[in-house]
Amino acid sequence: MKGVPETQLELVIEGDCREAMGRLPEASVDLVFADPPYYLQLNGGLQRPDNSVVDGVDAEWDKFADFAEYDEFTRTWLAACRRLLKPDGALWVIGTYHNVFRIGAQVQDLGFWILNDVVWRKSNPMPNFRGRRFTNAHETLLWCARSRDSRYTFNYEAMKALNDDLQMRSDWLIPICGGPERLRGGDGGKAHPTQKPEALLHRVLLASTRPGDIVLDPFFGTGTTGAVAKRLARGFIGIERDPAYAVLARRRIAAVAAATDEAVTLQSRREAPRVPFGNLVERGLLQPGEILFDQRRRFTARVRADGSVISAEHKGSIHAVAARVQGAAACNGWDFWYVERNGNLVPIEQFRRQVRAELG
Repeated sequence: MKGVPETQLELVIEGDCREAMGRLPEASVDLVFADPPYYLQLNGGLQRPDNSVVDGVDAEWDKFADFAEYDEFTRTWLAACRRLLKPDGALWVIGTYHNVFRIGAQVQDLGFWILNDVVWRKSNPMPNFRGRRFTNAHETLLWCARSRDSRYTFNYEAMKALNDDLQMRSDWLIPICGGPERLRGGDGGKAHPTQKPEALLHRVLLASTRPGDIVLDPFFGTGTTGAVAKRLARGFIGIERDPAYAVLARRRIAAVAAATDEAVTLQSRREAPRVPFGNLVERGLLQPGEILFDQRRRFTARVRADGSVISAEHKGSIHAVAARVQGAAACNGWDFWYVERNGNLVPIEQFRRQVRAELG
């Protein structure tokens, strides 16, 4: 990492993640996304009704002697991740019913603070061929701050925009990896049995990182996290113990084009410079005595020189008067009030954005 600008960091390390993380500097990453072994405890392979074999997880990396060994493995890599996270960093970890509850307990024991459990609901899950249980149609992601006091990143407005201007819920309907995105081996089979869809990582990274942040993936596989991080102008460190997977990951990431800064730079309203309504009056963008309207012209209020507004019965801030004229408990006046310009209603929020742009 030394001498490499963080915004350009693209590092794939081969080896056991527990050992590799021990060689990385403390408090050096902004986010961890972990897709650890599930410990599926399979007894033999899975077969379809026609006796063909299902591409399942039966590799050595998913095998443990018992729960005690798996728990020790989990505790070790989680503790290493926590050491590497910056004070305001966060962790995402994904699992199934086989392991996510064991991971969740250790996450809390180590001092992480769970923010959400997110359900990845698969629109095209693998069928249950034996017909003895419900079809496994989801996986669970735990989103955790490094500690209860961490000022973690959450790009709320970006998530809302991604969801057609509706608040993003904690159940995400995303198809499993398939089509051209699914990497194939020389025999035409899946290169990796648990390759995650890029759409899932896009949502995770867009929600909880900023351009230039460093994302650590201790179970890198074929590099989905690295591919999405590069596309979104985030740096990444991927650790993978299987050399064949590491080769595929590097090849895949090399083909990805990073987005321009303008395309990936996000700023939430909470982080933007504060612009009181009175600033618009001071700057002459609104005039004392000018009339404000709601979008349907049902209500009006007059602008005062001190930045307050007055209606027929109420006076106060743009928020207080907007709430009172509607008989509501509260209202965001920036979204409620409009002013007439050349016969058209213009939201006063437009003027606030103009001032913010001038303030940089």
